[in-house]
Amino acid sequence: MALTKNVILDHDEINHKIKRIAYQIYESNVNEKEVVLAGIDSNGYILAKKLKTVLSKISPIEPVLCKVSINKKNPREAILTSIKAEDYQNKSVVLIDDVLNSGTTLIYGVKHFLEVPLKQFKTAVLVNRNHKKYPVKADFKGISLSTSLNEHVDVIIDGNVFKAYLK
Repeated sequence: MALTKNVILDHDEINHKIKRIAYQIYESNVNEKEVVLAGIDSNGYILAKKLKTVLSKISPIEPVLCKVSINKKNPREAILTSIKAEDYQNKSVVLIDDVLNSGTTLIYGVKHFLEVPLKQFKTAVLVNRNHKKYPVKADFKGISLSTSLNEHVDVIIDGNVFKAYLK
């Protein structure tokens, strides 16, 4: 039997979810002058860039982009960020990824950022699956899905047409 792709979010729905998450980030940081949007490379960073664009339009908050490089096959390796730790110390940080599957990538990302004192720390994902191995949650999520372990969520947010598939 061939695997089929089911669209769970189309282009307009993804744009709507991005806008809603941006408003949630604004509400959570209404008294902040700046918020660090730390996107996990690659789709998480693309999502962070899109959130930065929307957040800049809807609020006076200055969003600062940070690319987070995590080896997803071996997340215990050193995690690299595009900005120095001093640049996010005592700031509000939102760690962003496209899909929260087992929680492995997100938990190691959280651990990295907790090495320095922060004012506030939140997580955001476009798709939250309910199969976590670790006690990590998404504070801001576009959609939550209860899927089987055999299913896979694929998010395409680079280019002109965005889609999220369940296959």
